[in-house]
Amino acid sequence: MKSFKGLKDPFYGQIAKLVIPIVLQNLLSSLVSSADVVMLNFVGQSAISAVSLASQYAHVLFMLFYGLGTGATMLCAQYFGKKDFKAIEVVQGIALRFSLSVSIIVALLALTIPEYMMLVFTNDQELIALGAGYIRILSVCYLCWGVTEVYIAILRSVGRVAIGTVLNSIAVGLNVVLNAIFIFGWLGAPKMGVMGVALSTSISRLVELALCFVVSARSEHIKLRFRTIFIRNKILFGDFIKLSLPAIGNDVVWGLAFSMYSVIIGHLGTDAVAANSLATVVRNFGTILCFGLANAGGILLGQKMGEGKLEETRSDGRKVLWLTVAAGAIGGVIVLIARPFVLMYAGSGNFTQTALEYLGVMLLINSYYVMGAAVNTTLIAGVFRAGGDSRFGLICDAIVMWVYAVPVGFLAAFVLKLPVLWVYFILCLDEFVKWPAVIHRYRSGKWLKNITRDNLFES
Repeated sequence: MKSFKGLKDPFYGQIAKLVIPIVLQNLLSSLVSSADVVMLNFVGQSAISAVSLASQYAHVLFMLFYGLGTGATMLCAQYFGKKDFKAIEVVQGIALRFSLSVSIIVALLALTIPEYMMLVFTNDQELIALGAGYIRILSVCYLCWGVTEVYIAILRSVGRVAIGTVLNSIAVGLNVVLNAIFIFGWLGAPKMGVMGVALSTSISRLVELALCFVVSARSEHIKLRFRTIFIRNKILFGDFIKLSLPAIGNDVVWGLAFSMYSVIIGHLGTDAVAANSLATVVRNFGTILCFGLANAGGILLGQKMGEGKLEETRSDGRKVLWLTVAAGAIGGVIVLIARPFVLMYAGSGNFTQTALEYLGVMLLINSYYVMGAAVNTTLIAGVFRAGGDSRFGLICDAIVMWVYAVPVGFLAAFVLKLPVLWVYFILCLDEFVKWPAVIHRYRSGKWLKNITRDNLFES
C-alpha cells in the first residue's frame, strides 16, 4: 500500500480541499432524501413507495445533467489548467444548450401526462395517483436543475467547489424546513403529504437558481449568462460532442438501468418498494465519500493533464484509486453500523414485517455493494473522464447493465419468479461484473491524454 506512504505529498492536501466541500454537498443531498423518507414514514408506506417510484424521473434527469456537467468538466478542467477562460465560457454555453432543451421537454411531459409516466413503474392505482401529483409539481424543479447543475459543475471544474456546497446547503436547509411545514401542515399551511415534498423541493430549487445568478454577478470569470448558449465555435462543439456525449450517454444508460431496477422491484409489491427506498437512502450515505473522491480526483487529474504533466497524473491516479478503496471500506462499515438503527426506525413506523425482513437483507447486500460502486465510479467517472476517455464507460455500462443486469433481473423476477431478495441480490452484482474490464482499462493508461487545443479563437 505504497500509495498511503508519504502523506505530506501536496496532492493529498489538494484533493482534501476539493473532496471536503464535495462530500458535504453530497451529504446534504442525501439528507434531503432521508428527510423525505423519514417524514413520509409518518404518512404511510404507500407515500414512501409512490415518491420512491416517481423520483426515478428526477434520478434519470439528474444523471443526464450530471453527465452534461462532468462532460463539460472534462474540457473545462483541462482548459483551466491552460487558463483559457474564453474556452470555458463556450463549453458552458454548449452544455446549457443541451440541458435546457431536455429539461423543458421533461417539464412539459410532467405537467401534461404524469399518470402515464407513473404507469411505467407500477399498476397500483393508489401509487399512480400519489406519484402523478408529485411529478406534476416537481416540473418546476426539472427546469431549475437544467441550469444549476451545469453552472455548479463548471464552477467545480475550476476549483470553486465551496460555492456549490454553500448553495446546496441553503437549498437543503430550506427544503427540510418546508418539508415539515407542507407535509404535516405546520404554521397554518395545508397538510399536503406527498405533494408537500414536491412543493418544498421545487421552491428550494428556485431559490438555489436565484442564488446562482447572485454568484454569477460577483464572479470575475465564470458567469451564468444565457447568451453563451448562442456562441458558436465548431472546434469546441466538436470536442464537446466527441468527449461529452459519451459521458452523458454513460450516465443516462446507467441511470435508466437503475430505473429499470425500480420497475422490476416496483412490480414485486409495496413491501419490496418501501424496503428498497430506505435501503437506497442508507447506501447513498455509504457512497458519499467515494463519489466525492471521483469528482475531486477527476478535476485535479484533468487540470494536470491540461498542463501537460502526464506522468505526474499517472502517479496521482494511483493515489486516487487507493484512497477510493479505503473510502469504499469505510462506506461498507457505515451501512453495517446504520443497519440496526434503520431497522428500529422502520419498525416503529408503518413498515410491515415482510418489508422489515427485506430491508434487513438489502442493507447487508449494500454493505459490500458500496465497494464495487466506489472503484467503478472513481475510475470511470473520475480518472478516465479526466483525460477525455468517456467512450469506455459508455460501452462498459451499456453491456453490463443492458446485456446482463436488466435482462437477468427481469428473467429472475418475472420468468423464474424467484423470491424478492434473490432478485435484489442478482441486481446488485452489476458493479462487480464490471471490475475486470475497468481495472484492465486503468492499468493500460489509455486514459492519459491532454485534450486541449491551441489557437481556438483565431480568425
